[in-house]
Amino acid sequence: MSTYLPTIKQLQYLVALHEHGHFGQAAKASFVSQSTLSAGIRELESLLGVTLVERSRRVVRFTPLGNAVVAKAHRLLREAEELSDLVQASGKPLQGELRMSVIPTIAPFFLPRILPRLRKERPNLRLFLREETSGDAVESLHHGRADCVLLALPFATGEVDKAHISDDRLFVAFPKDDPRDPPETIPPAMIDENHLLLLEDGHCLKEHALSACNRPELRASATMIGTSLHTLVQMVDNGLGMTMLPEMAIDAGILNDTHVIARPLKARKASREIALIWRKNSPRAEEFRLLAQELRAG
Repeated sequence: MSTYLPTIKQLQYLVALHEHGHFGQAAKASFVSQSTLSAGIRELESLLGVTLVERSRRVVRFTPLGNAVVAKAHRLLREAEELSDLVQASGKPLQGELRMSVIPTIAPFFLPRILPRLRKERPNLRLFLREETSGDAVESLHHGRADCVLLALPFATGEVDKAHISDDRLFVAFPKDDPRDPPETIPPAMIDENHLLLLEDGHCLKEHALSACNRPELRASATMIGTSLHTLVQMVDNGLGMTMLPEMAIDAGILNDTHVIARPLKARKASREIALIWRKNSPRAEEFRLLAQELRAG
């Protein structure tokens, strides 16, 4: 066995550089100077006796072996995180640091209602929140950057455990003078594919909406243009089309001070599941289940 082993810090620097593709950005994300990060990676290369990163003025390119080492580093860092989690789980639950990623179609509507009570009832919990699209959030979970993720299902999450939080109905939103008003519900057949506005790629709500409608032509014709639900509502309010919104956004007042009407979508799967997920077999599983219970209570 080699006496000289890579350090956790060296592997963290390498993974950060691979993620950001830029020494300055990787250093900033690692809370160190660029020279410190660069020196740490050079020490790692010297220790291993190989070149992991090809450096030039404008481009950072990993060698094939460098990419393989990064993949292994992710696993080692995750194991180190789980070692820390094991110790933390032996103490009192929901205390200390917990990093949770939340998707943008949940965070601004759900968290303001939950966080004040959570801070009051769990004063020793240091909850670090990160807003990410579903794909990025799941990647953060599996790479150890997040301990758990609050997201909407169905979505491809890989090997995870989950706790159900709630079901969130989908609504169709349109200008108040639209002829679709006043039906109590909107069947998919009433949705005009030429005026449907959806979130840009990367947001799972787009897939949930299209799947609920079960109309293949909507996928081909929908104008996927919005970067946020608030943007979509403003576009609908200005007569540019119609969109789909989750019930939690409507309950949170996203339609306030607008002339937008929303009616429930009448379809077999006209809802999404809000869930908390975490890595399978995590030693903090009971803690995450307790957190899910706190979220459900909100």
